[in-house]
Amino acid sequence: MTSDTPVISCRNAWKIFGPDPKGYLKSMPAGRSYDEIRADGYIAGVKDVSVDVGKGEMLVIMGLSGSGKSTLVRCFSRLHDITGGTIEVEGQDIMALSENDLIELRRSKMGMVFQSFGLLPHRTVLENVAFPLEMRGQDKHARRERALEVVKLVGLEGREDYFPRELSGGQQQRVGIARSLAIEPDIWFLDEPFSALDPLIRREMQDEFLRLQGMLGKTIVFITHDFDEALRLADRIAIMKDGAIEQCDTPDQIVLNPQTPYVRKFTEDIDKARVVHAGVLAGPVNGRAPEGDPVQGDQTILQLARQLVNDTRDYLPVTGKDGALMGVLERRKALDVLLGDG
Repeated sequence: MTSDTPVISCRNAWKIFGPDPKGYLKSMPAGRSYDEIRADGYIAGVKDVSVDVGKGEMLVIMGLSGSGKSTLVRCFSRLHDITGGTIEVEGQDIMALSENDLIELRRSKMGMVFQSFGLLPHRTVLENVAFPLEMRGQDKHARRERALEVVKLVGLEGREDYFPRELSGGQQQRVGIARSLAIEPDIWFLDEPFSALDPLIRREMQDEFLRLQGMLGKTIVFITHDFDEALRLADRIAIMKDGAIEQCDTPDQIVLNPQTPYVRKFTEDIDKARVVHAGVLAGPVNGRAPEGDPVQGDQTILQLARQLVNDTRDYLPVTGKDGALMGVLERRKALDVLLGDG
């Protein structure tokens, strides 16, 4: 994450489905549970959610089917109107926007990629990528130039004249990503974009996605039900259940300190050593300045396994990317993460 300034700010947001959602929310007793709301004949797709997304951050929203993750993202872009609360995008209350202003916000600021590729079968790769620019009214030469640029960016150079039926699933997904990038969005919504792909292609697409994010620095909200994918991609993870966010935190903290039984169940089979970084476990120096080779704060405990087992020091210096001392790592604590407590 490159900035703490929220690009998306969501406060006490509700999305209730039913015959009179606004009237029901207004009269609903405080603390009503998801099951109690359902017993009343309503569904809480989003239940009192408050969360911010910072500039340049990749927030991954995950949960089981029906947890509310897709509904929440559709509220962020006002594809769903919320029943209560507020959602601001770059300081604008999106519920207060006129239809024309909302369309302009989506066209100029937002890109969306969904699990179903949604490619136009009668158009080539280049024509599919240029389609949103055509809808924007951009002239033919300018939209071709931009489409060629993003096709190259996602690694499809040489396939510009292919039709979707002539592409693999992974290549089709790249076309979908290129199409959403063509409008140069500041905010990027991705709803399980890789879930239809086989494991090898999925891994390759994750690598490609991380490369693109490293180059472009977009603000991203990424939906997945795959915890391994979330751990690999996220700056922060929001875990949802029954329309509510159970915990929103960094991958390290989600794994180290699950806040609810539901989150703990998500993390119980995860190898903590491959997720937790030395910098997260580092404590203050407090006069301890161990000599010898430091460890890098952005290395995982698994990457440091051999050194931790062989090193005889009780405390190891931890340095940041700039080489400056950021704290000391208690070897015993790191070994507990690596080998298990005790």
